[in-house]
Amino acid sequence: MIDRLEKTVERYNELSRLLSDSSVISNPELFKKYSIEYKELEPIVNLYIKYKKVELEIKGVQELLETEDPELQELSQTELEHLEEEKERILNEIKILLIPKDPYEGKNIIMEIRAGVGGEEAALFAKDLYKMYLGYADKMGWRVEILDSHETDLGGFKEVIFSVSGKDVYKHLKYESGVHRVQRVPETEASGRIHTSTATVAVLPEAEEVDVQINPDDLRIDIFHASGHGGQNVQKVATAIRIIHKPTGIMVTCQDERSQLQNKIKAMRILRARLLDLYEQQKEQEITSTRRAQIGRGNRNERIRTYNFPQGRVTDHRINLSLYNLPEIMEGNLDELVNALMENERAQLLEEYFGKS
Repeated sequence: MIDRLEKTVERYNELSRLLSDSSVISNPELFKKYSIEYKELEPIVNLYIKYKKVELEIKGVQELLETEDPELQELSQTELEHLEEEKERILNEIKILLIPKDPYEGKNIIMEIRAGVGGEEAALFAKDLYKMYLGYADKMGWRVEILDSHETDLGGFKEVIFSVSGKDVYKHLKYESGVHRVQRVPETEASGRIHTSTATVAVLPEAEEVDVQINPDDLRIDIFHASGHGGQNVQKVATAIRIIHKPTGIMVTCQDERSQLQNKIKAMRILRARLLDLYEQQKEQEITSTRRAQIGRGNRNERIRTYNFPQGRVTDHRINLSLYNLPEIMEGNLDELVNALMENERAQLLEEYFGKS
């Protein structure tokens, strides 16, 4: 790892020179590229400088231990232990920075929530999950925009698709993909029996046009009348859009907006995100033998979390964490869950790249 750090310092110094070069300064794209790389390397280099400084201090203290003064030896031993702890702390920070970043970490997302097993109760639970993420987004200062939704007669969601934009959205919400299970007495249940229902959540990094190239000839676009609860037409003018990507068979519909153009724009955003997700899954399947075991971008068929209302408990099955503050979590207080999932993934990656400590 030290060799890698030395090469990082060399590259950092090279970038420093390049950013002062007139030919680079006059090339905005190149200057931006080098500036981003320079900023990414800077914290690693600064920590490595601290690390080497502590190593020098350790050598100095070790020399003091060889003196015959018992009091000085005792003080030196205490200082040595402190410096060794500081060295280990800095080394761990460096390791975390050296872990390859998720390429989608800074992306906005498109989230899809669908009612699963449980009929109307599953649809109501899907609505509750949407409200939970809405609350979390509000606390984080993110912006939420509904792209498409299909409500039931009781006000639940058969499906709701929405975008979340802001700082580090994907980084915090990527762990939510999977099957969410609820155990509670449904509003529709007269006898008071506890039912188990599910909803599925998909978290897709939002793709830019440069991320996914779509050939217009590969698309079939249908225009139809938007419909409300029960399937009744709610608009006389056909504004709803259905887009089918013929090579993959992916179909997207949007009908929430009152204009064809706005529905088409939203449908294309969803299509790009789904295509990016599909391509990523195909890539992961190709490198299954070397794929890292991380929680992010999990299997959507995997049951990841249970919300038990009678006990006021939420359990995340991936990390065996149970919290007894379900009402607060349903209001969007997800920090404790998200932080635990982040820490678990970080530990897995540290072990994968650097071995067990």
